Amino acid sequence: MMHGAIYLLLKTEGKLYTRIQQFLKIGIAFFIISYVVTTGYGFFNLEHLLLVFNENKVLYVVPFLVFLSIANVPRLASKKKYGWAFIFTSLTIALLLGIVAFELYPRLLLSNSEIENSITIYNAAASTKTLKIMMGFVAVGGPLVLMYSYFVYKTFWGKVKTDAEGY
Repeated sequence: MMHGAIYLLLKTEGKLYTRIQQFLKIGIAFFIISYVVTTGYGFFNLEHLLLVFNENKVLYVVPFLVFLSIANVPRLASKKKYGWAFIFTSLTIALLLGIVAFELYPRLLLSNSEIENSITIYNAAASTKTLKIMMGFVAVGGPLVLMYSYFVYKTFWGKVKTDAEGY
């Protein structure tokens, strides 16, 4: 919600822009409250997720960077520096996904009954033949996706302008 509101502030103007500014304040408050609640719950009730951080203390830098990134968003939004706020919300999303990866590795899905029955990256890996076939698809499809993404990016570049029919 917060990330989307910041993006819309980069793309709109006029009355909609003003309404989204108010919505952003709600989005920031909701995100911070949700983050504090879920982090507190995980810290006190899901101890197994902290094992990798306790084994390798250097990894505690990542949650600290998440905290700094989150704290920077309201500051930048209050100064109307929405481009930088968007970069920091993107960084927050990436760092939070990194934390999840650290916490779950090597398990992808935890088993509730027996930890040994969990799906890991090792027992879920595809065969070599499958990986070779997929590499062919990526070799063809990857450049096509990049070209399409460039086309869409250039098409929707800049702010949306208001005319007689609307946006």
